[in-house]
Amino acid sequence: MKTLQLLTIILMFCSCNKKTSSSQELIKDDTAETLEGRLVDLSHVFSDETIYWVTAKEFHLDTVFKGETDKGFYYSANNFSTAEHGGTHIDAPIHFAKKGQSVDEIPLENLIGNAIKINITEKVLTNPDYLINVADFLDWEKTENKTIPDGSIVLLETGFSKFYPDKIKYLGTDQRGPEAVKQLHFPGLSPEAATWLVENRTINAIGIDTPSIDYGQSEYFKSHVILLSENIPAFENLTNLDLLPNDGFKVIALPMKIQGGSGAPLRIVAIINP
Repeated sequence: MKTLQLLTIILMFCSCNKKTSSSQELIKDDTAETLEGRLVDLSHVFSDETIYWVTAKEFHLDTVFKGETDKGFYYSANNFSTAEHGGTHIDAPIHFAKKGQSVDEIPLENLIGNAIKINITEKVLTNPDYLINVADFLDWEKTENKTIPDGSIVLLETGFSKFYPDKIKYLGTDQRGPEAVKQLHFPGLSPEAATWLVENRTINAIGIDTPSIDYGQSEYFKSHVILLSENIPAFENLTNLDLLPNDGFKVIALPMKIQGGSGAPLRIVAIINP
């Protein structure tokens, strides 16, 4: 039954793309209206401005050929190189759990499904090191008058995506290398809240519009360890979460399927229920 439901969602997504009047419109505006609902692109573009962890290799695009060939037709091709963890990407469980799933082993149920959004943008305005806590999840449940549904993909909106790709505002520093790690400042999920989610709710994945599920000043990445040890993947560096409701939408998050990968570039899209 789950497989059938997932197939239905994927087919719906494909039909949405076919009904979009212009692919350029979707790229330009990051949204498109369809009969099945509104599409919202939650992914940043990969370019020379893409933000990476301060110790990771950055994105590079090298032109192989671009122009008219000697046979008279136009041809364009590039090579690209990138670290797994940068820009909009997925953290596979194996990233922080020795026996966790690699990117190619993550079930589709953890990548496609119903989603909710926790909005804590007001709380981070005066505290870039804000830790999302259990009370923030309970506030959502009180407002929505229900518990977080089983199997949800939980997205955390801090509002930090508005700073992207300004490294100083988004990361807290424009420096690179191991010495820059201590200069990182951005919100994240507290280990206590991660534990609460694992022990009291059943979620399929989690995502955030900052560089990491753990906050910038984290030294031990406990929230990563807690969630990924339960095979709950994380989506990082998301955008356009402000265009989503708190409930009533689906997410399709499809990473590059790297065998044995601890992470991968991610194209993630939301479909808001009509």
